[in-house]
Amino acid sequence: MCGISGFVDFNKKTDRTVLEKMNRIMAHRGPDGEGYGMYETTEAILGLGHRRLSIIDLTAGGSQPQNFEHLHISFNGEIYNYAEIKTELEQKGHTFQSHSDTEVILHAYYEWGPAALQKFIGMFAFAIYDEGAKKIFACRDRAGVKPFFYYWKDDLFLLGSELKALMQHPAFVKSINLDAAAAYMQFGYVPTPHCIFNDAHKLKPGHYIELDLVSKAISTTQYWNVYDAYNQPTLQIDLPTAIQETSNLLKNAFQYRMVSDVPVGVFLSGGYDSTCVAALLQANNTEKIKTFTIGVPDAGLNEAPFAKETAARLGTDHTEYYCTEKEALEIVPTLPFFYDEPFADSSAIPTTLVSRIAREKVTVALSADAGDEVFAGYNRYDYVLKYGGKIKNIPGFMRKAGAALMDRIPADAIPYFNKKYLFHSRYEKVKSLLKNPTDRNIMMSITAQMNEKDLADLFRKPIHGLATAFDSKELKPENFSVLNYMMAIDYQTYLLDDILQKVDRAGMSVSLEGREPFLDQRIIEWAARLPMEYKYNKGVKKFILREIVHQYIPKEMMDRPKMGFGIPIAAWLQKDLKPFVEQYLSEDFIQKQQIFNNQEIQRIKKSFYQGKTERAEKVWYLLMFQMWYDKWMNNN
Repeated sequence: MCGISGFVDFNKKTDRTVLEKMNRIMAHRGPDGEGYGMYETTEAILGLGHRRLSIIDLTAGGSQPQNFEHLHISFNGEIYNYAEIKTELEQKGHTFQSHSDTEVILHAYYEWGPAALQKFIGMFAFAIYDEGAKKIFACRDRAGVKPFFYYWKDDLFLLGSELKALMQHPAFVKSINLDAAAAYMQFGYVPTPHCIFNDAHKLKPGHYIELDLVSKAISTTQYWNVYDAYNQPTLQIDLPTAIQETSNLLKNAFQYRMVSDVPVGVFLSGGYDSTCVAALLQANNTEKIKTFTIGVPDAGLNEAPFAKETAARLGTDHTEYYCTEKEALEIVPTLPFFYDEPFADSSAIPTTLVSRIAREKVTVALSADAGDEVFAGYNRYDYVLKYGGKIKNIPGFMRKAGAALMDRIPADAIPYFNKKYLFHSRYEKVKSLLKNPTDRNIMMSITAQMNEKDLADLFRKPIHGLATAFDSKELKPENFSVLNYMMAIDYQTYLLDDILQKVDRAGMSVSLEGREPFLDQRIIEWAARLPMEYKYNKGVKKFILREIVHQYIPKEMMDRPKMGFGIPIAAWLQKDLKPFVEQYLSEDFIQKQQIFNNQEIQRIKKSFYQGKTERAEKVWYLLMFQMWYDKWMNNN
């Protein structure tokens, strides 16, 4: 795991000191070393920077940028099957100077060009300067485990693992994209490929871009698409065979993630996903694997007893740490630096804490994210399957009449219920679904924190919706089911922009490499084709994954409510974080900022402190945006 940075300046004004500044602000991503490559052509000056966290080939042979023939690379990530690819290349006459996967990428690109990406099993974001072809080739892995930001304006192209690297360039224009800010207020993140700044972008997963240095043209190509898996025919396979084949595939994918020249551990919550990773790895390794969990009992967050029980049953080398609420709260002021684009998932706090504990013993930690998206694990899938169809079956005239009545009677005017927690937001969502019970609208209603009216009230200027993966129509009609639709959307939205961003930044804040074994592309390509009842079976979510786990841990040990990394946001905002709210949501701050409608901000804040605790999420979203704004717009 590392950090990459770079530039192509057709104005020929950027020098190495700027590249160093871009690179060094990401020192946390790679404390083991830094490297630079400067190149000049008749068209432009180019630079590639690299921060190194040594994982594979700890010698100088793993340093970057690396060069081979006319190719120069800066690479972040891991190619887990690099040894097999290396053997294939050696049979074609290639010779190697190191044991690093970086060198294998260079030779593979030299041999096969962009087609080399089809051979890689791993997580990666890299940029190659092809001196011979006079172009930049840059790509991102299939699921988007590794981040890749870029900026293109006024003949200046910038790239980096984090947005803050791009901001260090003196020509970077920090002009806020208000539509992206509105999307953040909806989802708690800015959805890919958009960015909080105009002219800045996130490279989509499964895509690569090429910048032609002669014509200055940028082209984008998709080399992998999750819908290609969902649009395949459903497998005709019996359950015992499906369990065995799935188990074999998971074992192989998980074991690949153990490839390392430094210590590796596993985050263990005691839930099905992390237990699956730990169980299959421990069963296939003679040494005890290291597992880690964290508890914050006074904040109501404590999965540690479940994880300890699971670890004892599996026989892992387990570390648990109980931190105080004070330690958790101390993370909050650090969030805007590491999450340098507005980000509102409060579970970034415990994720950062558990990363700190793991880093004391290991340099690599496996996380069990994506089990829900791949094997149908979210509670909202239950909600849609139980209620989505019922709403659709209401005759159209009745739905329209009900919605019209709700339009005339605001939630506040309904006695008794208007004092119930979340009644107002649920009232608005039901009204929206009565008006438009499409699958997309159902998905948005359970995903978005704010609707269009909320956003119009919140922002001073008119805002417009962004094109996102929520709008995809790539799932073929013959393959359509509500679950397939939701899982494919979640794979490209919530998983990508929330979970993976959270884990990357939290781990990298302490120089810990996070690996995502469930995101081996072979798993989703297999699972997408399994019969739906093997994933969601009569209300039992992640059915096949549960069956595999029960081979190692008794069912009675595992059957408990899903916890997750919940944080008591409402209580914190009412007490410990209230000074931050008063500072960043003050009338003066809002007025100077000129982004939000001051009256609406004060209304939300006042109603929250007067007892509308369901507004806690809105207040938290606003606070995280304001703290980000203060860090990167006011102080930089």
